[in-house]
Amino acid sequence: MAFKVTGVEQGEWTVLRVAGELDLMSSPVLRQRVHDVVAEGHHSLVLDLSEVFFCDSSGVGVLIAARRLVRSCQGRLRLILPARGASDGSHVNRVLGALGVRRLFDVYADLDSAVDDEPDPLTA
Repeated sequence: MAFKVTGVEQGEWTVLRVAGELDLMSSPVLRQRVHDVVAEGHHSLVLDLSEVFFCDSSGVGVLIAARRLVRSCQGRLRLILPARGASDGSHVNRVLGALGVRRLFDVYADLDSAVDDEPDPLTA
């Protein structure tokens, strides 16, 4: 599967759907898309990682940089991990947990809960 990032608007949120491997080769693509979205003035961002089946440390670095960028604009960043995986171990979730950075992110099981006005993120 080729790496792909597609964007849609969902109410006040910009949703970037990421699919494929988030690694050294593909992470600059996601980094640029996040920068472009924020530069356009969209500061409420959801990264849908439910179709990311591999994530290395460079991918994690992009997620952390995205968090820092959005927060610097007083924005909000939320991650979507697969419904089962978000609670019991998608690859991205395991990597974030192993590196000790999972707690930095608000993680949701699906798009509906991520864009909800009264969200209830999954615990770290």
